[in-house]
Amino acid sequence: MGLTSGLIPLPWLLLCWGVLLILVIAALVCAEWAQLVVERPLQHSLFAGILLLVLAWQIRAGLSPGLTIHVLGMTAMTLMLGWAFAILAGVAALIFMVVLGRESLDMLGVNGLVTVAIPCLVSYGIVRWEKARGFRNFFAYLFVCGFFGAAIAVLVAGLSMVALLWMSGVYSWELLVHEYVRYLPLILLPEAFVNGTIVSGLMVFHPQRLLTLDESRYL
Repeated sequence: MGLTSGLIPLPWLLLCWGVLLILVIAALVCAEWAQLVVERPLQHSLFAGILLLVLAWQIRAGLSPGLTIHVLGMTAMTLMLGWAFAILAGVAALIFMVVLGRESLDMLGVNGLVTVAIPCLVSYGIVRWEKARGFRNFFAYLFVCGFFGAAIAVLVAGLSMVALLWMSGVYSWELLVHEYVRYLPLILLPEAFVNGTIVSGLMVFHPQRLLTLDESRYL
């Protein structure tokens, strides 16, 4: 999902830019840079993730003028990299999208907040919840954090975008429900499938690439 230029009033743009900037600074501070420097697989995951996001975000569908939807993929990024590197990777991918002309620079704050930061933080929150529950079956991580986590993340992101468009007066609530909200269940399914499939493949062949996976809990 994404918003195009000229859609959001300036005060809301500035607010979103401010919130995103705070989250990016927090990610820069909390990211494990020392681990990134010494672990080549983590470097590969980070840069490959940015590339895959740019490629995946090229495929999108348009709804109302200025409003598009696409697979986010941020749950898989969060499970692979942790929330900090996932936010930085998502913002980097958005910057590449701006350079390629697929996104507008003025909407970077809004799109970064809705399509990157919110799903990352929701996904990480679900990871923390699954860990706190003490599940010992690795299917819990796969389905709760991968499939279920991706669906919840895109749901929260979608509803956040709807709330932003409604509160800023861009679209009426009735139009948003008709054009977007009623289609959210259809968006949840591919998001859950794509992210869950990626996570399940990594769990089988490269579990060490999932930084949020504590293998000792499931042995």
